[in-house]
Amino acid sequence: MAFSDNLTPQGYLTEPPCAPLQPSFAGTVDAVCRALADQLGAGLDSVYVYGSVARGEAIPGTSDLDLTLLLAHPLTPAAQADLEQLKATLEGRHPEVSKIDFDVGTLDDALSPAHRYSWGYWLKHQCRHVWGPDRRHALPRHTPSRTIALAVNGDFPQVLARYRQRLAEAGTPNERRRLQREAARKLIRATHTLCHPDETRWPVTLEEHVTLAVERYPERADDLGYFLRMARDPDGDADAFDARLATVTEWMRAQLAETGTAAL
Repeated sequence: MAFSDNLTPQGYLTEPPCAPLQPSFAGTVDAVCRALADQLGAGLDSVYVYGSVARGEAIPGTSDLDLTLLLAHPLTPAAQADLEQLKATLEGRHPEVSKIDFDVGTLDDALSPAHRYSWGYWLKHQCRHVWGPDRRHALPRHTPSRTIALAVNGDFPQVLARYRQRLAEAGTPNERRRLQREAARKLIRATHTLCHPDETRWPVTLEEHVTLAVERYPERADDLGYFLRMARDPDGDADAFDARLATVTEWMRAQLAETGTAAL
């Protein structure tokens, strides 16, 4: 795989493209941004899209619409509930996306030097500006670093434990498949927390993450191949998925402990 495509000639991580959004999704992004601005008012600083829509690789009816929202202040519990309701309403209006996700943070947190490797990396290298002032210009560029992987995905034990609980409580086959897909993607992306500290390649796609992980841990090829399939086309077999998820999550946590870098 051409991992070099994920780096600039100077060795920095690439940023999302600046070309117009795909016509199938441009109107959706605009409509969602307007709805967010109407509901949040001055509390909404700016909006960014990430994932397949940002990369220009989204598939109508299949891909998610993933948005990062920067706010002037943290949401109150009531405002958070209102935002969840708005998300559900927008999902009903826009069948061209499989679901809508909001990744919410404050402007102060996003620009804080303390969050350089989490929020700073995320906005600079994963997000594409779509509404409000573009805050990415104030952020430094990054080179490949295990520090970034840990800052962004080092929470995988807690996140995947919550997915296991939600899967156990899922009431419909569609809900189980959706949760399988999300959990598989989180696990695959978290494998880069296990990369060698001197690794200079940077994975972007799920396939690239699996390639690097299997290169270092070939004994996990079957497990990671399974989760890659579940990330694309989940089968709804909750028991088999839960068993593998528990086993591989614990193995990953143990690997981090052996290298002296505990999971967050």
